Amino acid sequence: MATRFVATEECDAADAYKEAYINAKKEDVMIVKSPVGLPGRAIRNTFTKEREAGRQPVEKCFGCIENCDPATTHYCISRALMEAAVGEKENSLLFCGENVWRVDKITTVKEIFDELNGNS
Repeated sequence: MATRFVATEECDAADAYKEAYINAKKEDVMIVKSPVGLPGRAIRNTFTKEREAGRQPVEKCFGCIENCDPATTHYCISRALMEAAVGEKENSLLFCGENVWRVDKITTVKEIFDELNGNS
């Protein structure tokens, strides 16, 4: 349910991030592993394809996760999320919900609630 609120006018996500949600197809949704092995759902893009193919050396460690070893991790999650925050659609980690492919437009929070309440 929260995925729908990313593609709203009120959400402060970069417009390019919102566009990635709108353009996502069902087959673009995948499970990724965080540097510490936790799963997350994301939109398939250049970043995720490259991570499937191999490790990306960590150039700078931000020390954000205590049990993350920059010498062995497959990628830096901080860098991937910072890139997403500024609207980099291809070289970032675009977390999403399972039904992101159903998001088809930028709307408002009010319009979502109107629809949920049967007022649309």
